[in-house]
Amino acid sequence: MRLRSVTRVVGSFALAAGLGAPAFAADYPVLRGSQIEDMPQAPSLSGGSYNWSGFYFGGFGGLSQTRFRTDKGVLDIARGAFNGASVLNELDPGQLVLSSARTDRGSTFGAFVGYNFAFGDAIIGFEAEYSRVDQSTSASTLEARLLSSGAMAIASVQDARLNDYFNARIRLGYAYGMWMPYFTAGAAVGRFDTNVAVAADWANSSGASYYGWPRVLGGAKKDVWGYGYSVGGGLEAALTENLLVRGEYLFSSFNDVEGVTVNVNTARVGAAIKF
Repeated sequence: MRLRSVTRVVGSFALAAGLGAPAFAADYPVLRGSQIEDMPQAPSLSGGSYNWSGFYFGGFGGLSQTRFRTDKGVLDIARGAFNGASVLNELDPGQLVLSSARTDRGSTFGAFVGYNFAFGDAIIGFEAEYSRVDQSTSASTLEARLLSSGAMAIASVQDARLNDYFNARIRLGYAYGMWMPYFTAGAAVGRFDTNVAVAADWANSSGASYYGWPRVLGGAKKDVWGYGYSVGGGLEAALTENLLVRGEYLFSSFNDVEGVTVNVNTARVGAAIKF
């Protein structure tokens, strides 16, 4: 009788322990699960969040094509060569110094520094850069006409070299995780060497030059500053928290630099360190 009672008590205790075990164990996996959920996610180029705000600096390299063409400044010099003469009543000397557009192309490189502000996924950045270009072209003209007032001749040289230029621009982008396409625009200042000059002569029917002719206006100049603008766009990607890469197209224009307008088309790639 006593053995049967002991067996009944032991069986009841085991049954109670078995029923209570699941409830007891269910309290603990929450701690293990919370640890897994709180683990930081590894950055991914295909998505995820990224902090685009901050200071950065870097460098770039690429290819540029620079286009030079005659502008109003050369035309004004040509007209000035016959200032006060009856030649101006018969023709426009400026039209005789027009030359075809000419291009030069080659590698370019430089450095940039900037700061981004993030407003959600919208990015506004300010950037300054230096670009080394070192591209140039030459052009010359020679025309003569027989007028009622006599014979006139006019010649010109229109040489220019773009050494380098500076940009201060704004970037407007939109972030898709670790990717950011952007548009950019700003002001540009270029440093040029030029040789723009016009030589003119006006002679009577006997071939003798009138008083004050021949004339030469203009000449060679170094470190001439030209002012213009830049526009373009690109795509930037964050490889890591502190390493950015980009591909970019930029168009820069400098109007009437000593009589020559200069346009620069550049395709380039770059990398930057972000803080």
